[in-house]
This record gives sequence, structure tokens and C-alpha cells, in this order.
Amino acid sequence: MMPQMKPIGYVSTDTEKVPRHYTVSDVKGILNIHEKYIGALKDLEAGQRIVVIFLFHKSPEFTSDHLIQKASHHKKKHGVFSICSPLRPNPIGMSVLEVLHVKDGRIEVKGIDMIDGTPILDIKPYIQEKPA
Repeated sequence: MMPQMKPIGYVSTDTEKVPRHYTVSDVKGILNIHEKYIGALKDLEAGQRIVVIFLFHKSPEFTSDHLIQKASHHKKKHGVFSICSPLRPNPIGMSVLEVLHVKDGRIEVKGIDMIDGTPILDIKPYIQEKPA
């Protein structure tokens, strides 16, 4: 049986130019969480960081032609698993975002690198590794 994923919400953003990666983004947006999942937002607070797992819902079908790709900011081609291309065997993305405000199923965030309407699959806490 194939796993089936259902969005827990959707991204809202006004930006017309989406940054290529969350590490170079100052774009703000809203994660609109479906009503039945609002209770799961308990303990999310402004100032913390979250990992957002999302679907590259506008990416074309992946084929073997896309195993090696050249990103616009790289000089040479790389294997898809070594870059953050949205064109992947499973069109799943991940971003680490800063929480600005949480209220009524809306999480205001900074660091958006997703287009308006992007389906959100999951939210996880960002846990930074402690130095050895």
C-alpha cells in the first residue's frame, strides 16, 4: 500500500519572486493550518524556528533525465540528491522558518521559499545539534 499524504494547510505569501532557498530568504508569509489541526499548534511561539515539510505541487513529473541537474547558482551539474531542486523523484521540500506570530490557525513566518498556495504536509520543531 502506498502512503497517502494530505495537506495540513497551505502557504499564503504576496511575494512574486520566491527566493531559491530559505537560508537566503527574508520573505514573510502565513502558514494557514486546517481547522482540525489547530490544536496541534499548542506551544508554538514567536521567536522559535520550525521545520516545514511541503509539496512541490507545481513541479513537472520527474524522469531519469532529471537525475543530474544544474542549479542556477552552481557552475556544474550535480546529482539531484545533492541539491535542493524542486524537481525530485518525490516532490517534497523542507524549509526552516522563523515563527513571528501564532493565532487562530495562522502561523506568521519569515524565510518563505515557497509559492502562494503550496500544500503543507507537516511541521516539526527545529532542533539544533549541540556542539560536541
